[in-house]
Amino acid sequence: MGWDELEAIPRDVRGVTQKTEDLDKLCLRVFGTEDGIKFMEWLTAAYLQQPVAVPGADPSFAFYREGNNAVIRDIEARIKRARSL
Repeated sequence: MGWDELEAIPRDVRGVTQKTEDLDKLCLRVFGTEDGIKFMEWLTAAYLQQPVAVPGADPSFAFYREGNNAVIRDIEARIKRARSL
């Protein structure tokens, strides 16, 4: 595949942007409630505030744990973006 073929692919940038904004707003609605805030606090304590790796553990465990953390960070970023819309 060359550049000509890549440039021929239609780009629906607004559609992608709108879907992202909609998902951001959804995260804010879900996690912006009293229960959502409590749940997010639990997720943060259970995942983000735990060690990613421990001495003697298989190194692949750290990648697994960092994947868990990435989900929480993504939700936090979406909430922050939605608040600025």
